[in-house]
Amino acid sequence: MIELNKNTEFEQIYAKFKDKVAQYIYGKIPNEHDAEDLISDVFVKVFKGFSGFDETKASLSTWIYRITQNTVIDYYRTTKSVYGLPEELCFEGNIDEEMLNEETLKSLADALEQLSQRERDIIILHYYSGKTLKSIAEIMDISYSYVKLLHTKALKVLREMIYDQTS
Repeated sequence: MIELNKNTEFEQIYAKFKDKVAQYIYGKIPNEHDAEDLISDVFVKVFKGFSGFDETKASLSTWIYRITQNTVIDYYRTTKSVYGLPEELCFEGNIDEEMLNEETLKSLADALEQLSQRERDIIILHYYSGKTLKSIAEIMDISYSYVKLLHTKALKVLREMIYDQTS
């Protein structure tokens, strides 16, 4: 086991945690090249932040895991700028394909911007990235029931906003 002190060599940390970080990221990021970039990003953050690491607040593995989780969440926040229209947002009945035009998608993007960051992350991870609500709970490190609650609330808000914009 690596002794937790400020003199620990970064190479030892990298050797010990690289496989765990990679396994986590490959499980969350479908694109292999993006996953490799994120693994590098994690260790750059670890390297840059190591001088401020306080072993009395968290273990080294917990600290690195949190950096890894936040890096994955940031990836989904920043790289996915195109939003699709989820079926749950359909109004009474079906929406014709012709209605799914740029204006409707713009309305959806505007509505998404009105949600809280956490709600927006859930909608993007679920509908754009195809993640289950359970996996989103793991990614965001919150309970499954809270993710379901936020998901339901966000969909209600989106329906109302989009309906108001199209009326």
